[in-house]
Amino acid sequence: MERTRARTLRVPGPLSMFDHKLKRVLTSLTKEYGEMRIGFIGAGRVTQVMGRHLLNAGHTIAVCNSRGPETLAGSIKEFGPGATAETKDQVVESDVVIISVRWGQAEEALQGVDWTGRILVDAMNAHAELEGDVSLAGVTKSRAVLAETRSTSSELVAQWAPGARLVKSISNVPMEWIEDFSADRPRTVLFASGDDPEAKDLVMGMLSGAGFAAVDLGSLAVGGAMHEVGAPLSGLELHLIKRMR
Repeated sequence: MERTRARTLRVPGPLSMFDHKLKRVLTSLTKEYGEMRIGFIGAGRVTQVMGRHLLNAGHTIAVCNSRGPETLAGSIKEFGPGATAETKDQVVESDVVIISVRWGQAEEALQGVDWTGRILVDAMNAHAELEGDVSLAGVTKSRAVLAETRSTSSELVAQWAPGARLVKSISNVPMEWIEDFSADRPRTVLFASGDDPEAKDLVMGMLSGAGFAAVDLGSLAVGGAMHEVGAPLSGLELHLIKRMR
């Protein structure tokens, strides 16, 4: 399945997202949540791009990988102030944890943690191939493998992280589409699905405060199926222009 880039999205009615322009969103989030510590499991492109957006929004980030904090010195230096390299045990103590490892490594990466009550964002796509083949053949294969599980990819993540307050988000667009860190960039739509309304609202607020348009698609089972790998809302670049109210 080829990715389709759509430059704009005109919204004819209300969306389930924080109802303010970016500046007002940042103000309201600062009052309600203050600065948050965001943890990343995995140090690849999602962490590099989303980490920068979240730092720019006034949060701090903590990053871990499977090889140890000492291997992340270069990445942390590039991030600058507000970013630290830590162990997984330290990273999961964050206000929000984002997992962005390769799909084939996800189950192992989630092991060894008591996820009960922790907010976890699934920013992964369930690619059958380790390197993530996004060709039509590759995505077709990934869809077929996932279909055999009779679950959405995020429902599988929920099984691997029992007790987590799981939200699926961020993964509906490739990171190269959101590498513009300027203040006046378009508000790219990032979908969110989850079964915990409070956790989902917090994650959507975090994303809106970082300059995105977070759109609620419902539960992991229903909404998650709409923006996982190869789904109708995956690989679309949509921008929020305006709302009616």
